[in-house]
Amino acid sequence: MLLASSAAACAPGIPESAPKAPQANWLPEYAPLRDAGYDLPGIPMEYTQGINRRMEGIYTGEAPAGSIDVDPYAKFLYHVKFDGTATRYPVGVGRQGRTLSGLATIQLKKAWPGWTPTANMLRSEPEVYGSFAGGIPGGLRSPLGARALYIYRNGRDTYYRVHGTNDLGSIGNSGSAGCIRLFNQDIIHLFNNVTTPLTIHIRSESESMRVDPEYYNRGSELPPKILSADELLGAEAVANDKTPDLSHLTLN
Repeated sequence: MLLASSAAACAPGIPESAPKAPQANWLPEYAPLRDAGYDLPGIPMEYTQGINRRMEGIYTGEAPAGSIDVDPYAKFLYHVKFDGTATRYPVGVGRQGRTLSGLATIQLKKAWPGWTPTANMLRSEPEVYGSFAGGIPGGLRSPLGARALYIYRNGRDTYYRVHGTNDLGSIGNSGSAGCIRLFNQDIIHLFNNVTTPLTIHIRSESESMRVDPEYYNRGSELPPKILSADELLGAEAVANDKTPDLSHLTLN
């Protein structure tokens, strides 16, 4: 994908005697954001170095216009436009063997979604997910972040999502149980620019090597991140057994 430059042509000089404004520790597109009453922090620049940030450019992939194209090997998600361009977002993807491939459909999208680990997650990694079996309500603590796009195949929920995350270090790497993670600022941007139903294509290894060989196998495989229920739900809720009943929510 050929990316457009974001550099300014020139800027007025600042007299040496003028006081310098403090440098923000984030790019403008990743500045702090207030959304639906929640205050999302800015994304520190250490996480958005080089290609690990949102970019616009000419799309050179193989997915049709008006779709989403995900490369789990290059760790990018492309929103393919009808004018031949695309927005490219850096993503975190599933650890080896824990992702979808091929075509599917985004049938549903939700703002500030709640989350409950699936039965398979609880069975295969109880040490990671067992404390959260009761679910986590939508909000700043939810592992789905500010937005989620729900992936279906043949009319059935796959339990895979494209969603926001607070685990900033996972973006550009493989560390999830199979879902596709974006910075919260990026998932809000994507959410606001797509409508459902929407085709999503997840590249195979051979497709990645053919289309994006420069970035093939970018990033590292990360171990599961084990958080205590106190850290994620709040010590008071755990101590008083006030974990919300989220049985009515869609599992992920």
